[in-house]
Amino acid sequence: MDELNYFEIGQRIRKYRREKHLSQTQLAERVKISVTHLSHIETANTKLSLPVFVKIADALGIRTDALLRDVSEEDYGLRNSISDLLDGASLGELNIIYGLVKTTKSELGKNVGRYRSGEDS
Repeated sequence: MDELNYFEIGQRIRKYRREKHLSQTQLAERVKISVTHLSHIETANTKLSLPVFVKIADALGIRTDALLRDVSEEDYGLRNSISDLLDGASLGELNIIYGLVKTTKSELGKNVGRYRSGEDS
């Protein structure tokens, strides 16, 4: 498993805090930590605990995954929609769908350059 990149997590916290127009003081108050501690989290001068991590995500109104990886809410929505479509599928159906998705993704990867340059198939 990859090690957590606390600097990137801190930078994402800062990005979302600023998008929500919150000062460090305001976010720190919501999370019930000191402003100094929040500043150190954002600059990766300290590693944040799991409870503080969850409280920060909650205070910012975002998913914890968004702080761990650079994934947009639109991406989450689409992934959840796909997951919803798969609910109730049998193992056999899931295997077929997996094969279709794997083949489609592979073909898209091979042809994406051609589609961008306007070439015909």
